[in-house]
Amino acid sequence: MRRAFSLARKGVGKTAPNPMVGAVIVRHGKGVTTPVIVGEGYHHRAGMPHAEIIALLKAGKKAKGATLYTNLEPCCHTEKRTSPCTDAILASGIVRVVSAMNDPNPMVNGKGFVLLRAAGIEVATGLLQDQALRLNEVFVKVMTKKLPFVILKAAMTLDGRIATKTGESRWITGDAARQEVHKLRSKVDAVLVGIGTVLADDPMLVTNRKGAKNPLRVVIDPDLKIPLYSRLMTSVGATHASPLLIFTTVSASSKKATMLTKAGVQIESSSSIPFKAILKRLGELGITSLLIEGGGNVNGRALREGVVDKVIFYIAPKFLCGNDAKAVVDGKAISLLADAVSLCDITIRKVGDDLCVEGYL
Repeated sequence: MRRAFSLARKGVGKTAPNPMVGAVIVRHGKGVTTPVIVGEGYHHRAGMPHAEIIALLKAGKKAKGATLYTNLEPCCHTEKRTSPCTDAILASGIVRVVSAMNDPNPMVNGKGFVLLRAAGIEVATGLLQDQALRLNEVFVKVMTKKLPFVILKAAMTLDGRIATKTGESRWITGDAARQEVHKLRSKVDAVLVGIGTVLADDPMLVTNRKGAKNPLRVVIDPDLKIPLYSRLMTSVGATHASPLLIFTTVSASSKKATMLTKAGVQIESSSSIPFKAILKRLGELGITSLLIEGGGNVNGRALREGVVDKVIFYIAPKFLCGNDAKAVVDGKAISLLADAVSLCDITIRKVGDDLCVEGYL
């Protein structure tokens, strides 16, 4: 099963809206003293063969009488571009299937196991289930909540500051942490900032990883203050960048909105811009994962509005020593300690000279 996980991770950032899946086919039993892997595979990207199909093709006739290990329940529905994996498993002669978890997709969710058991195949489920849930946390949320999985990322000093009082923020953390952020961007469907970050830092919001996809770039800009000469604007339509989407309260018929639209920017306008409305709209656009890289105001809003699923904070061993430096989380504070936003499943690791703290809400 751990080998299946390892294979599945090869599809990270490439399989959306599908899950990451790995499959391993093993021969046990008579004449076999040590279990032997006869076929394995992983799902490369949406529209391509599923992990089980690739593993079965590699195993060929050796699949007969073998056991299939997979981190997710084999699919059994036809409302997709590929045929059901359960059909291929039944035709292969596989006698046992070990799966880490049910597929949360309502069109599957246990039905695949029912079909396999009805055909006389032994099915075991739940092996390393917690790890399997974490592996496909994005897919699980999309299937159960119909909303993107949200990661809040920030780089800060030990005293919780993301910029000096003059706005200088490049670079608080070291190169190793910055490279991790580029890798993180390549794994998500969209990255979001507020207009304050655009005006202060003039970011591009792309990844520097060769061959990696760039996420949709999203800006919360209530008054359409985005400069036409900003790097976000001047890169719209460029081959090295991705589309730009702006959430605003300004009417799409306004002069600035018209100029932006003609430049190729997608404008979403409403009377107010709560985060839940942003997530709903992004979900409708097919976005499964969102990385928030905003300033203190956006970070505070996201946490107070309860939309964050996971936090990744890089902490540099530095102090800026004052309240006039920019805080990582800003806005109206929570009154009671009992109501504080808390994390669980926390991991802490060293990244270069910095620390990385990850946790789930």
